[in-house]
Amino acid sequence: MTAPAPPPGRRPVRRFRSARRIPAALVALVLLAAAGLLLYDLVAVRAGRPALQWRRGLADALDRYAPADPEVLVAAGVLAAIGAVLLVLALAPGLRRVLMMLPPEPEPPQKSAAEAAGEGGGAPAAGVRAGIGRRDAARVLRDRVMEVPGVRSARVRVRRRRVAVAATSHFRELDDVRADLQRVLAAGIGELALAHPPHPRVRVARAAAGKR
Repeated sequence: MTAPAPPPGRRPVRRFRSARRIPAALVALVLLAAAGLLLYDLVAVRAGRPALQWRRGLADALDRYAPADPEVLVAAGVLAAIGAVLLVLALAPGLRRVLMMLPPEPEPPQKSAAEAAGEGGGAPAAGVRAGIGRRDAARVLRDRVMEVPGVRSARVRVRRRRVAVAATSHFRELDDVRADLQRVLAAGIGELALAHPPHPRVRVARAAAGKR
């Protein structure tokens, strides 16, 4: 049994984007320090002082190597790969631990716009998005799993595309427990109203004799 699919006619739900304040602050500080050091060196050279050692060494290295040298090509390839990875990470939404939920269905208009504005209530505003953390979703589903007769313990892990459940049973047939778990999980995932419902995967084992 698989999780129910989202109802047709819904708009695709956009994921929340991470603010990335700490990485942005670190990158800004590094760029500021590098720009300040370079500016200081240029001003010192203009004032008649010798350039810093690192800039003289860099100039000597660039003078020794040609663009077609293997070392230069390897360094350029490594820097290009790092830049591509950083660009993909910057464009990715992030917040992979948050599962997006379906927006509420718009209610049919029953009153005029003036009456709705006068009352100050009504349907939710367009563009409202909601999400639930993976751990919170796992707690909700685990509570549902523990209600199944015969389940002694259970471990639930929620991923973006799959819900893994490992349960132990101290009585009843394992096939019956597994069937009930799949039914309960399908219902629980449907109640979460996720935009992309994950598929449940259930494993049931017999509890140890000393723990029954």
